Amino acid sequence: MIQRRTVGIVGTGNVGTAAAYALFNQGLASQILLHDKDARRAEGEAMDLMHGQQLVGRVACRAVDYPALSDAQVIVLSAGASQQSPDETRLDLLQRNADIFREIIVQLDRHAPEAILVVATNPVDVLTYICQKLSSRPNRRIIGTGTLLDTARFRALLGRHYGVDPRSVHAYILGEHGDSEVPIWSNATIGGQTIYERTVLGKDWEPDTMQFLFEQARDAAYEIIDRKGHTDTAIGVVIARIVRAVLEDQQNVLPVSTRPDGAYGIEDVCLSIPCVVGLEGVEKRVDPELSDDEREALQASAQALHESRQGLQVEP
Repeated sequence: MIQRRTVGIVGTGNVGTAAAYALFNQGLASQILLHDKDARRAEGEAMDLMHGQQLVGRVACRAVDYPALSDAQVIVLSAGASQQSPDETRLDLLQRNADIFREIIVQLDRHAPEAILVVATNPVDVLTYICQKLSSRPNRRIIGTGTLLDTARFRALLGRHYGVDPRSVHAYILGEHGDSEVPIWSNATIGGQTIYERTVLGKDWEPDTMQFLFEQARDAAYEIIDRKGHTDTAIGVVIARIVRAVLEDQQNVLPVSTRPDGAYGIEDVCLSIPCVVGLEGVEKRVDPELSDDEREALQASAQALHESRQGLQVEP
């Protein structure tokens, strides 16, 4: 018997809709179920997608209430509040999003307790941690998109610099999806050649140039938001990549947000390290050997995440 692949998306704003579009175009699901507090918006997005079936293949798209998400193997969380006024503090906004996620997790634990959850709302590392605190499902079944997008941007920029397909670049950004994230130069390679302090493909290692490329990747969201008001397309593709890894049990190594559980001396926080992602979510962790500077920077990133949630109420 061929199993139906059903993916739910909670929150049909820019990111949720981009994720649905990427899933639809790639034919990853036989059903895409959209849920939003604005039911009419979810209905409109489902209708808009459904009308493209003749061009990409049959994919059922519909707006649903929470009980219908019981059919989903994977559920993407892209709901969240935006800043209401310039006077609202970051902690106030984070607390509102934590309260929204508390309501969502109650519903998902009731109606879809076996589904893998993919958290995409920012700040993604803190909200992944909150979901893990609130949900009764194992932590491995709650995955944050983390630095997979930052890593994709990083590889794209390095690929352009060296004149190769970004898929031939192996380099990670780890830690927070945010200002404290860490480029892992010690393990960065192209075609098996380490690029750190070496000449590869006729390009010398230039520290200022490499730092500039990293900063372009790190700060890309700010630049995109300044130009178009939001980011959505690339994160939609990132979400589809994680969903594919789960549904197809691909056992891919991806930098996603999870708990390090003591790796690199880090506890009680979610941040990105390379993980094996498959049918059960985060099935294993890969803890690459880091330089002393990289390890310290990753620990500092973890500390920044600890501090960012001080004062936050996250108990069920």
